[in-house]
Amino acid sequence: MANPLDTDVGSELFSSYEAELKLVQADLNQKLDQIPELSGEPRKSAIRLAERSLEEADELLDQMRIEKQNIPSATRSKINQRFRNFESDIDASKRKLKDLSSDRKALFGDRYTDDPNGDEQLEQRQQLLSGTDRLDRSSQRLRDSQRVANETEDIGRGTLADLQLQREQIQHTRITLLESEGYVDRSVKTLRGMARRMATNRLITVAIITVLVLLILAVIYSKFH
Repeated sequence: MANPLDTDVGSELFSSYEAELKLVQADLNQKLDQIPELSGEPRKSAIRLAERSLEEADELLDQMRIEKQNIPSATRSKINQRFRNFESDIDASKRKLKDLSSDRKALFGDRYTDDPNGDEQLEQRQQLLSGTDRLDRSSQRLRDSQRVANETEDIGRGTLADLQLQREQIQHTRITLLESEGYVDRSVKTLRGMARRMATNRLITVAIITVLVLLILAVIYSKFH
């Protein structure tokens, strides 16, 4: 059974990634709309920025794919539909960027050539820049995950401390009740002893009165006989 605390954290993280992905999508769409109007170096720069946005979107989708497993099955169907819509939108953006990148004349402008070596070097530089950016974003994801884990651990420690305090209070209350029961038992024994003494005194008093009455009757009888 999933831990309710883990479920809450999973939902919160998914919503956070979803909101971040929407911002990345809006920025990506804006970049894709600007690329057709550019050529040469500005166009290549815009394409690299769009590629970085796509990589960031892919990383967010991967995080969302993991976190949605912690969401209750009752609401997961809606989450899955939203997730598929995001995937479809990102795929469409990839295809659009691929089409824009294939326009080599617009990409290289007046310096366009069919030199494969120049293209290879450009691709290597782009891959190096993309790899560095991806490493930076992955490091930031790890730091965010570590922060959330630390916050969750702090919440767990606080909960355990509260439970320990409640346990001590319950134990103290139990000890107090046991002591009270002891006092009640002693009081009952004392009352029973007093009742027995009162009954004994009453019997003695009745016996004395009976003896006195008999003596009085004996005296009266002796005077008349």
